[in-house]
Amino acid sequence: MKSGKYMLGYKQTLKLIRHGKAKLVILANNCPALRKSEIEDYAMLAKTGVHHYSGNNIEWGTACGRYYRDTTEYH
Repeated sequence: MKSGKYMLGYKQTLKLIRHGKAKLVILANNCPALRKSEIEDYAMLAKTGVHHYSGNNIEWGTACGRYYRDTTEYH
């Protein structure tokens, strides 16, 4: 997280993918299936990388230095 800019959240992630500003999207393993497929579809069209984080959203939020749950991120 210290290597560059990032943004947390589903809506912000979709917005950045649609505007072509996202470089990489990271999804927690317990991201809801509908959201996961929607993000993957948009990312494929925008030629943006998607990484599936092996931990859940609580672990992902902690890894990002936040004390709340989150499932998506943009670099």
